[in-house]
Amino acid sequence: MTDIKKYEESLQLDLTQITDDLKELGIHNPQINEDWIATPGGDIDTEPDANIAADRAEDWAERRATLAALETRFNNINRALKKIEEGTYGICEIGNEPIEEDRLAFHPSARTCKAHINDEAQLPA
Repeated sequence: MTDIKKYEESLQLDLTQITDDLKELGIHNPQINEDWIATPGGDIDTEPDANIAADRAEDWAERRATLAALETRFNNINRALKKIEEGTYGICEIGNEPIEEDRLAFHPSARTCKAHINDEAQLPA
């Protein structure tokens, strides 16, 4: 039997942390709830030399990549919380069988059971 309340609390804590992390890297798109937009870090008011410009470009690429990974986690957590509300939490999105307790304990926002774990990345965002 899945302890939904335990997973809901864990997901809420994860959502708070990831939201804080996302806010450090970008802004939330007010028109699309699932979307975050990376913002440049550091001081951009000065005219950089070539080395500073290269460092900024590298930092920008890292910020976007990190934000994209966090955005995926953010959306998966929100999806899991919605499933709790709907009563469908803990059900594999591919095979419709229950997701194993140890998988949910390790990854509360898991969308698939262990048998379909390699197919989870193919699910629509």
